[in-house]
Amino acid sequence: MLTHLSIHNYALINQLTIDFTKGLSIITGETGAGKSILLGALGLVMGNRADLSSLKDTEKKCIIEAQFSVEGYALQELFEELDLDYEQETIIRREILPSGKSRAFVNDTPVTLSVLNALKTKLIDIHSQHQTIQLSDVSFQFSVIDALAKNQAKIASYKRGLRTYNKLRKELKALQEETEKSKEQYEYNLHLFNELEEANLKEGEQEILEEKLDKLNNIEEIKLNLSEALGVSINEEIGIQTLLNSLEGRLQKISSFSKEYEELANRVTSVKIELDDVVTELESANEEVEFNPNEIEELNDRLQLIYNLQKKHSASTIIELQEIHALLSEKVAQVEDAGGIVAQKEGEIKDVAKKLDEVAKMITTSRNKVIPKLKKELEYLLSELGMPNARFAIELLSLEEYLSNGKDNLQFLFSANKGGNFGELKKVASGGELSRIMLSIKKILSENIQLPTIIFDEIDTGVSGEVSNKIAKIMQDMSAHMQVITITHLPQIASKGVQHYKVFKGEEKGVTTSNLKLLSEDERIREIAEMLSGKDVSESALTHAKELLN
Repeated sequence: MLTHLSIHNYALINQLTIDFTKGLSIITGETGAGKSILLGALGLVMGNRADLSSLKDTEKKCIIEAQFSVEGYALQELFEELDLDYEQETIIRREILPSGKSRAFVNDTPVTLSVLNALKTKLIDIHSQHQTIQLSDVSFQFSVIDALAKNQAKIASYKRGLRTYNKLRKELKALQEETEKSKEQYEYNLHLFNELEEANLKEGEQEILEEKLDKLNNIEEIKLNLSEALGVSINEEIGIQTLLNSLEGRLQKISSFSKEYEELANRVTSVKIELDDVVTELESANEEVEFNPNEIEELNDRLQLIYNLQKKHSASTIIELQEIHALLSEKVAQVEDAGGIVAQKEGEIKDVAKKLDEVAKMITTSRNKVIPKLKKELEYLLSELGMPNARFAIELLSLEEYLSNGKDNLQFLFSANKGGNFGELKKVASGGELSRIMLSIKKILSENIQLPTIIFDEIDTGVSGEVSNKIAKIMQDMSAHMQVITITHLPQIASKGVQHYKVFKGEEKGVTTSNLKLLSEDERIREIAEMLSGKDVSESALTHAKELLN
């Protein structure tokens, strides 16, 4: 509930501080005294747009601060979603700077206007004749019925299921579109896949083939140089082997004379052993070298296949071709397996739809149970409020489609006159009738769910006599379950409050200001007497005022 409101430099208000309590609070005052300014200030602190016209002194900033006691409102989860520190005594502050910029804070944490608006629906409900258009909104009508039916948990479950259902349907549509698109390319992709499959490319194969081909294309030069290398090595007269044998023999003859000669002889022997190995490999290589035109042709054909595939797929290596092969395999398999994948997704959707239908049926059943009760209570309350012939026709129509809150369509029709035709509220009910209908609905809701603070802004306009007493009684009953603040011109309603505030105009340094004060018992008697008889208060008016208060 709203426990404190502080306003500084706003409209006609210099500085104003108000404390509120539980129950029914009354605000009265002459027309133009500034009652609407209070509502405007509350609207600003709860997220309404602001401009420089909000500032009384355009050289100073405007500050509006509201404190709410939110214990019992179950708002911890909402605060967590909004990334706010939860405090049982939550303070919301709005500042409008002389530059025109504004800032907002919740428990000293800077927030955006969207955060304030999210909190607003949970903390305060400003109700005037202008708000009655909400009555014709089907979503509001559903919210009333669902509140009485205690459908909140069922609808939350339904909405989770609906999100899953819509997600799966979206995935199915994308899958079907992709399948159709893939089918158009299937034959071509299959051809490309088979081509690469038959090629059976191996990593590193291209480099090996190019090396072999280069060797075969230069076979004559290789053969000539191998033969000459062998001649240089093994010639009996001048070959390297012959010369090394001679060198080895000379050094071995003198190796016993010193370690130096011995080491030289050993080194030559090592060179000779290495050369013998080289000569053996040269002989082997020379024997293996053969000119094979068939092999050259095979190598050329294989390399040309690789080059053609690389050009076709804009690839530069066999690894890239292998990656393309894997991708084509997936595309081909997707089309070939599409029927099974689509069927699986359709099965998932069917399972979710079955559960959705079960929850939707439970929601419909509980709605149908409370509609007769709602209809009866509304008609009774409206009869008490001077509308004895008011009748409602509330019907649920089952649909096949999934809506945001179930599978029902709602007809909420009204007739104000005996024998009159039923019609939409906004078409057949007057402004005063709509106000009384909304008051009745809020009264019923207050007894069934935790409502935020409600402010009634002169919804009693055009009402008098016994009806005003009934309105006052309804507000008083509502205040047993929630905080109710009422701006009124009627003494019958003003007398029912736990506390009574008066808005009045004053003057400071030649400038008109709006002020508000909490009335004492005597001040309250006089205020109600003035509401009864005008400024010239008579003794009978004072007596009547005391009677109303008692």
